[in-house]
Amino acid sequence: MSAVLADFPLLTPVTDEDLALTAWAVRVHIPASWPHGLLCRSERVPDPWRLARWDCATLAAAGLTEKEMA
Repeated sequence: MSAVLADFPLLTPVTDEDLALTAWAVRVHIPASWPHGLLCRSERVPDPWRLARWDCATLAAAGLTEKEMA
């Protein structure tokens, strides 16, 4: 079960393909407000979900700052 809940592996160095996938994921898996909290618009799982954590880690590994990610 812990493998299911673990974060996606972060491969470094970050490639252009990784950044393209990250850009797509950021657009598709955005938080949406529901009566019981923020959920992924696509998967309906609580924030922060695995893909959002992977996106942030990938962008940070590529050298983007928190301000640039927002």
